[in-house]
Amino acid sequence: MLSERVLTNLVKGIAKQHLDLHPTDEKFFPGPKPGEKYMLYMHVPFCQVLCPYCSFNRYPFRESVARPYFENMRKEMMMLKDLGYDFESLYIGGGTPTIMLDELCKTIDLARDNFNIKEVSSETNPNHLVQPWLNELKGRVQRLSVGVQSFNNDLLKQMDRYHKYGSGEEIFERIGEAVPYFDSLNVDMIFNFPSQTEDILFDDLEKIVECGARQTTFSPLYISSATTRKMVETLGRMDYNREYRYYQILDGVLAGGDHPFFERDTIWTFTRLNDQGKKDVELPFEELQVSYNEYPAIGSGSITHLNGCLYVNSFSLQEYNDAIQAGHMSIMGKSVMAKRDLERYYFLLHLYQLHLDKHAFEREFGEPLELALPIELAFMRANRSFAIDNDDELMLTTKGRYLTLVMYRQFLSGMNNLRDQARAALSGPERELLFGDGEPEIQMAC
Repeated sequence: MLSERVLTNLVKGIAKQHLDLHPTDEKFFPGPKPGEKYMLYMHVPFCQVLCPYCSFNRYPFRESVARPYFENMRKEMMMLKDLGYDFESLYIGGGTPTIMLDELCKTIDLARDNFNIKEVSSETNPNHLVQPWLNELKGRVQRLSVGVQSFNNDLLKQMDRYHKYGSGEEIFERIGEAVPYFDSLNVDMIFNFPSQTEDILFDDLEKIVECGARQTTFSPLYISSATTRKMVETLGRMDYNREYRYYQILDGVLAGGDHPFFERDTIWTFTRLNDQGKKDVELPFEELQVSYNEYPAIGSGSITHLNGCLYVNSFSLQEYNDAIQAGHMSIMGKSVMAKRDLERYYFLLHLYQLHLDKHAFEREFGEPLELALPIELAFMRANRSFAIDNDDELMLTTKGRYLTLVMYRQFLSGMNNLRDQARAALSGPERELLFGDGEPEIQMAC
């Protein structure tokens, strides 16, 4: 699709130009704004398997490295309390946050004891949808997001997930057993793998409908420069020409027709409807960060968004641990976003949530949307992206949802490139782990 290629190149160019990491000597994040509500993002970078397409900071799991890391992350969390922060939501991502159950529970309990947290969301992998994880996480975690990616066994083998996390059939059974333990179990899927066919996609959609999970996400496969070679070797080359077709399929199967199975919450998040066509409960989005304009993030390789800046914590576990032990945060660089960048980010974030309030935009930035982003609006209108476009609001057509998906996919790729800049500063064994073959026998310091 020509409009997809134009938009991809446009957003890619903007991200390359404006998401640039600069060194900083700041030791702490700026303090909270009065009256602002915040969530806390916490990054656990350890995995049993390093997936070839993942650009987040992650290392092969070793207990001797992970235990002191969790301890230091708790100390970093308390630094935020000293700065005056309070949090109503906690989101724990990775990596695999549930890889050390006792440390994770200790961390969640400390957060609940010190902040007014109403809900905890955590990511996990399918092998942890068993006991004792389910009993220990029940009540501590309201929303669990399990990274399935696909139920197809051939794809799981390509991703090196089959032997570690189980077959598609086993994962399907575990999801059904885990559903009652949480307010929401989200199944995180990926579409447009190079070797994924339409039949495989339809089969994945059928299993999502049948598995009982209250929520699912179908995000497109996106990569960064650091993961391209490894991904091509294991999965094959990307084909963006069919991405729109695949998106139309999943959007139609899940949320189309007179009696849909799910309702759209975002461009790629869907919540199950009951027999009366209603949601049982209102659930947070798959990516909780989109519900907050700004948020601090802790842990090695985390990215914070505060005061119009992106702060990046060191990707080195050694540097991260050393900084926390020295009594300060491990900020290794930041990217300052200009007003126009913030306006584009707001535009993208709210279209991602399917609705943009024009009056709210003007209150936020002091100028009308039409004057702030005329080129972006003209492009979307030329491609018939808006089902509603009046003085008050914007709402998307199917094509508009897809073009927003393209923009968001490229924005996330841009964030991955920001991570690549931070990762490039690694040296020694840590660099070899992420730029070499990723084999865990290379020793890491604690």
